[in-house]
Amino acid sequence: MNIESLQNWYDNNFEKALKGRRILFKDIAPLVKKLNQDLFRIHVEGTSEKDTDIYKIQIGSGPKKILIWSQMHGNESTGTKAVFDLFRFFESPDNLIAEQKAILEQCTIVFLPVLNPDGSEVFTRVNANKVDLNRDAVALEAKESKLLRAVLDEFDPEFCFNLHDQRTIFNVEGTKNPATISFLAPSEDVERTLTSGRKETMSVIVSMNALLSKVIPEHVGRYTDEFYPTATGDNFQKLGHNTILIEAGHYYDDYDRDVVRKFNFFALLQGILFVAKESDYSVYQPYFDIPNNDKKCYDIIYRNVKNEQGLIEDVAVQYDYLVRDNVLVLEKEEVTRGDLSDFVGHQEYDLNKTCLKSI
Repeated sequence: MNIESLQNWYDNNFEKALKGRRILFKDIAPLVKKLNQDLFRIHVEGTSEKDTDIYKIQIGSGPKKILIWSQMHGNESTGTKAVFDLFRFFESPDNLIAEQKAILEQCTIVFLPVLNPDGSEVFTRVNANKVDLNRDAVALEAKESKLLRAVLDEFDPEFCFNLHDQRTIFNVEGTKNPATISFLAPSEDVERTLTSGRKETMSVIVSMNALLSKVIPEHVGRYTDEFYPTATGDNFQKLGHNTILIEAGHYYDDYDRDVVRKFNFFALLQGILFVAKESDYSVYQPYFDIPNNDKKCYDIIYRNVKNEQGLIEDVAVQYDYLVRDNVLVLEKEEVTRGDLSDFVGHQEYDLNKTCLKSI
């Protein structure tokens, strides 16, 4: 895609009604009702454990089927914002009309935005019954997991996009840069066999990484492909539905992830467009050139702190998100101290220099 055209479109058209980290059903419901009924087919597919509606939104008429869901972890909302930015793209593509037309003619796409609305209310990973939907692909204990699986079985998509957020601890291996977007082609077995399906998944990721590398070079990582027997992506991949995991992470001074959502949208749109236009998935090897995620970041590092024994050390602090009086608040928590010279803080205070570095 032409990156200048894409940047220009986004700056003028993204969904401004959604912002911040805590995205609730009540935030998306009025936006869903405003969607163009000539383009979108909207249906309440079911409800959560606490009986909040879960929408199924479908667009396109092409033979290539794509399933996309967001917020299966209630506190991971960046993908939801990117999905509604994508809805705006379909309604008003402007200078990207050729890309919109290619997608709608070649693809049929089903969206399940905010799959875990109960978790989003209290800003937790799990649902109302403390079930992690991303570890419930086999047991199917949760209503939300059963709904997702039923949609998968009925729709039978060729590709799935599983949208998540990752913690601020991740950096791109070999750099001090936060892992702003990370990708994963899930494994189908413990041996991490390179099946034909995984190669196809990797090929789509290669195209997304190529685009993001023009915008946020050295800020894209690769998530561990360790096999999780109960994980959604691993099981869907094993069932023959190529599943692309997108993890939205940290960017400079963007704890609300209202900048990162743009990169999430770029990746999602590029991935869908690649599926729409391509039939050759043989270029997958560059997937392995994407650096791994590393864990070298903290939210805050205080350098040169004198402890009670008079020794000098570094102190690392992480933010914890809590809902109080129906408002999302940040609290600081010390997580470790000692020699942290191999680590980087998104904010750093040197108590010898009293200066702040914000990264």
